[in-house]
Amino acid sequence: MAITQLTLHNFRNHPDLRIKPGSGFNIFSGDNGAGKTNILEAVSLLAPGRGLRRAVLGDMASDGGSGDFAVAAEIGDVQLGTGTNAENPQRRQTKVNGAAVPTNDLAQWLSILWLTPAMDRLFLEGATGRRNFLDRLITALEPSHARNCARYDAARRERNRLLSEEYMPDGEWLDALDIQLADFGSAVAETRARITGSLNDKLTGADDGLFAAARLDLRDQQLRSRDDLLSALSSGRTADRAAGRTLHGPHRTDLHVYHRAKVQAAEKCSTGEQKALLFSIILGQADLVEEQRGSRPILLLDEVAAHLDPARRAGLFSKLNSSGGQVWLTGTEPELFTDVPQASVHFTVQDGTVSRR
Repeated sequence: MAITQLTLHNFRNHPDLRIKPGSGFNIFSGDNGAGKTNILEAVSLLAPGRGLRRAVLGDMASDGGSGDFAVAAEIGDVQLGTGTNAENPQRRQTKVNGAAVPTNDLAQWLSILWLTPAMDRLFLEGATGRRNFLDRLITALEPSHARNCARYDAARRERNRLLSEEYMPDGEWLDALDIQLADFGSAVAETRARITGSLNDKLTGADDGLFAAARLDLRDQQLRSRDDLLSALSSGRTADRAAGRTLHGPHRTDLHVYHRAKVQAAEKCSTGEQKALLFSIILGQADLVEEQRGSRPILLLDEVAAHLDPARRAGLFSKLNSSGGQVWLTGTEPELFTDVPQASVHFTVQDGTVSRR
């Protein structure tokens, strides 16, 4: 599972870019603002969702362009593409081998996991970010999860619209929506619980002295079966109407993370420990994807080397190298990557241009 060619058109500060990454480590070094993270963001759009910045489509198009953008990648003889056109810049289109497909179908072709500086606050902010983080981990393993999440969210938005109306909505229409929510919501909740359990098993004993192992705790109101969720929706309809929104279901789930060895909540750990826990989760899920899908996911690691001491940095590179797979790393200084394998491919990024060193 590796990208053999990446092409960008009018994407952020890259008007036209074509690179051929290696199958292992790909290092992008350059000054802040040169466009390193933009390349990783483009790759992240080859997975379901809004990419590693969760930006709106209009922000991704080059300022000097026509308002559209395109990201294309080759994986062997398979061609993936996603982007917008100038006539409708707020609508994303996705193609596989030239045929239009739903964006969520990208997960069938590529598994992508990422770690960015913005994720350092994952444990300190709201539950939405942690749910999104968990769902990205799961989609890299089970592509159907993204479709179930999208269908559940669409049904919930329609239900919330009806609940917020001035007059009592049609009961039969609400009944039909509740059935959809129960069908898709139970699939989402069951998958989250199952994959969280599998990842916890993978993380047991994973503390190697470099990155402390995490333990995950899913807080989901124990509404995992279709019947339990349907019952909660039906009995809670009066309270939901008063609130103007749906109060029960997997959209209320939160993911709590603990330092396994210290039995301490992640939000109470030091900044360094929190970053180590994120590494632990990402690398553990990568192992799980390889074990169950038969190939290593692509890892996008943005500015991670600068925040590690030399010993942990060398240890991370050694761990990634021994695991295999395609890894994309960014950093401001080439010297941060002196310990990467000799076969690594190095790129210099400067003012939106990329050259191979």
